Amino acid sequence: MKFNANSLPNDPEQLKQMLLELQQRMDKELAQKDNELVEKDAAYQQLLERYNLKLANEYGKKSEKMPGADEVFNEAESVLDDVDKKILADSNINVITKTKPKRKPLPASLPRKEVLVDIDESDKVCDCCQSPLHKMGESSSEALEFVPAHIKVIKTIRPKYTCRQCERNGTESVVKTALMPATPIPKSIATPSLLSQIISCKYQFGLPLYRQETMFSDIGLELSRQTMSSWMLRSAQLLEPLYMRLKEVLLAEPAIFADETPLKVINAEKATSYMWVYCCGSDRLSEKTNIVLYDYHNSRAAQCAIDFLDGYQGYMHVDGYQAYGLTEARLVACLAHIRRKFMDAKKIQAKSRTGKVDVALNLIGKLYGLEQQLKDKSIEDRFNIRQSHAKPIVKELHDWLINHKDKIPPKSKLGEAISYSLNQFDKFQRYLEDGRLSIDNNRAERAIKPFVIGRKAWLFSNTCNGAHASAILYSIVETAKANGIVVHDYISQCLQHIAEQPNNLEPLLPWNIQRG
Repeated sequence: MKFNANSLPNDPEQLKQMLLELQQRMDKELAQKDNELVEKDAAYQQLLERYNLKLANEYGKKSEKMPGADEVFNEAESVLDDVDKKILADSNINVITKTKPKRKPLPASLPRKEVLVDIDESDKVCDCCQSPLHKMGESSSEALEFVPAHIKVIKTIRPKYTCRQCERNGTESVVKTALMPATPIPKSIATPSLLSQIISCKYQFGLPLYRQETMFSDIGLELSRQTMSSWMLRSAQLLEPLYMRLKEVLLAEPAIFADETPLKVINAEKATSYMWVYCCGSDRLSEKTNIVLYDYHNSRAAQCAIDFLDGYQGYMHVDGYQAYGLTEARLVACLAHIRRKFMDAKKIQAKSRTGKVDVALNLIGKLYGLEQQLKDKSIEDRFNIRQSHAKPIVKELHDWLINHKDKIPPKSKLGEAISYSLNQFDKFQRYLEDGRLSIDNNRAERAIKPFVIGRKAWLFSNTCNGAHASAILYSIVETAKANGIVVHDYISQCLQHIAEQPNNLEPLLPWNIQRG
């Protein structure tokens, strides 16, 4: 700043006041520039974090598995305080080592064909003395041979009967014949077995109808995708009462799981629709009630969940989506989603460093390690052990989050993880209230995964009716899988039973089904 010497006052007091004002203005400008630099540096760090996270998600390991206790804590950052170091030192994460896989013997129930591979008769003599050799034993090995599927035509013959005496007397004779056996789609060439094959190929194995059209063509059967599509719609209509009965059972459960995923429907009002999933039970086949139900909507609005739940007031495991909060269910937040936020922060941390994010992951790892030990425990035992062992760890995690809420920049990945965790914490720790509850929502995420994988193959649905039919058929397929039932056999049996006895659905519930 330049001054004209002639303009400076002669009075020392005025000159002093002028210098003080100049100093204050310079200090203010420097402070403003410092703030601008701090803001720019923070913005740079945020962009750098997101760039590194993008690289880690694109090219790094996708697993969220925590390393062993002896691998986590190497070079600790200086930012760790004594409390953090004590938490890390008390690590007792259980590490499950994988054993080398062994080939299982082929099932004894499979048909076997013996092939004898023997040496020539001329070789059955001793090379030394030419004496005949005797059989001392044998070696055997087994290999699998695939026999391609074949299709056969079932020709139904119904004899007709009439009265010759009436014909001789000139009176009209009544023609008698047996009623046509009940079929899922009358006057159609589709049997329950064929319908089940098409359904399981698309909804269990992700084989679109146009590929199935080619597959049938290869074995000499012209079956268009349009025909198969109409069969799928009709099959869904037949199975919808079973779907609704399963929904009644689901909503009578004390705890369920929920999730949703986007879906493209060509002729829908909105560009993006959603497939919602609701399930109960677990991956353990010993549990009686294992149900997976899909619900299609051309929206992600809370009203979709409200309508499906129909006043359900039990526990519901969910992620952080706010729409679930408008339902009447008691929400239980997911620890896996909380952990995922910290894993994002972990990915952008130097691999050779141990920072504050490791402290949070360590506490979360302890909770998961405890859950591993509770898998086969009773509901009462799970509740008691959680109260005595998990509850102190949950409190320690909450205290750590509160203590670091104002210490970590809120827009950093670690700051975002802490904010998300605190927002979800009251709902998360609710899992301690009941031994029937789960620590996360992985049950629903595993249930939605088959749909997501199938979507990669068939990409979209043409109409809302087709998407609704897919929801019903996916529900029957995944419910059968969750109960350890062969999907093809179950759907075939359901279709035939509903064709014969549409009002008797109880025998078709997975836990009542007659298994062969």
